[in-house]
Amino acid sequence: MALLEVRDLKRSYYGVQALSGANLTVEAGRITGLIGPNGAGKTTLFNCVSGVVPPDSGTVVFDGRDITGWTPHRIAEVGLIRTFQIARGFPRLSVFENLLLYGNDQPGESVRTAVLSPGSARRREDELVARATAIARRLNLTRVLNDPASALSGGQKKLMEIGRVLMAEPKLILLDEPVAGVNPTLTREIAVQLRGLVNEGLTILLIEHHMDTIAELCDHVVVLAEGRNLAEGSFREMASNEAVQEAYMGRRQWAS
Repeated sequence: MALLEVRDLKRSYYGVQALSGANLTVEAGRITGLIGPNGAGKTTLFNCVSGVVPPDSGTVVFDGRDITGWTPHRIAEVGLIRTFQIARGFPRLSVFENLLLYGNDQPGESVRTAVLSPGSARRREDELVARATAIARRLNLTRVLNDPASALSGGQKKLMEIGRVLMAEPKLILLDEPVAGVNPTLTREIAVQLRGLVNEGLTILLIEHHMDTIAELCDHVVVLAEGRNLAEGSFREMASNEAVQEAYMGRRQWAS
């Protein structure tokens, strides 16, 4: 069953066509990889789907709703959450504080709730603390929970980014290069965590240039080139596809 459907998506910047009719279907309960050479339009597609920029034309349907052109916060509210290639966060806040900020239904956001229903506000705060603690434990971030985000390694920042997404209780996660610049040990840990999340019912769409990770994780792979679909199928099928190999300008990185 399709959780996300992207149809004929187009987007240009100053006359340059970044997307020229891209199509994408993401089925629920699996990991779909979005790959392609630099400049293929992968991040632009993520930006259009997540509301960072509006598409010039085309449609984005998520969980049965047409969300084309919605704002990012409205898209996040219905369960579609994304990360960015460079892990974001508040560097001076602790890991724990960064996680808490992304919890839904923050009691402090409503003066009425905080003033007129202090008991309800405290219960929700306790729930958020418990959720943040459980997510940190799951992602092996407990020992750095009180450290500032700026003190984390690149891999730990990626894990914290995944943790912040989980705090928002997503249905679909868009991951932009989750293992880029990460050492091999943490790369394997991130891969294990992502597969575990999908086994528990989440759905993931990821951009990644690390072909070993795509091969290990992805149930389905979509290849973009020049803003449109080039091919799709299993990783094995894409690795043997001559058009895909040509788009990547050589076969060395498909040796795995």
